[in-house]
Amino acid sequence: MSQAENPENLEGGCACGAVRYRMAGPPLFVHGCHCRWCQRETGSALAINAMIESERVELLQGGPLLIDTPSESGKGQKVIRCPNCHVALWSHYAGAGDKVAFLRVGTLDDPDRFPPDIHIFTESKQPWLPLPDDVPAMPQYYRRSQHWPPESLERWEVLRSKPGMKADR
Repeated sequence: MSQAENPENLEGGCACGAVRYRMAGPPLFVHGCHCRWCQRETGSALAINAMIESERVELLQGGPLLIDTPSESGKGQKVIRCPNCHVALWSHYAGAGDKVAFLRVGTLDDPDRFPPDIHIFTESKQPWLPLPDDVPAMPQYYRRSQHWPPESLERWEVLRSKPGMKADR
């Protein structure tokens, strides 16, 4: 079993330990989002979200809360939080609906395993935060077809064939 396939390397949870989850496999793609909305929501310079099929997020313990939260798009997002400590574990955005979880990488037991594959909305990036030269950085969003690896694009196409998905970028 490879390091990436070891389920213990893909587990995470909230700060108080009431909610635990496991990712069943690697994410589709990892965003480092520098939009002002993510900065405000996290109280940090950026949000790091591992996009993964929701069906690949296995709840191991606890019963998280689903909180409808405004988003910059105006379409809102559903944030999955611990009912005790209120840590955000993952979100569902309008475009992909409930089929894709934007899992907060910082809630993984080993968050070092999933650095951003791309930095987005860098036009509002904090000026004091340097970005690595070897990772794409986009002023706004991007086209999946230009940046995602073939395996992830194949998984995305499977998701798109299911009811409830919105248009692709």
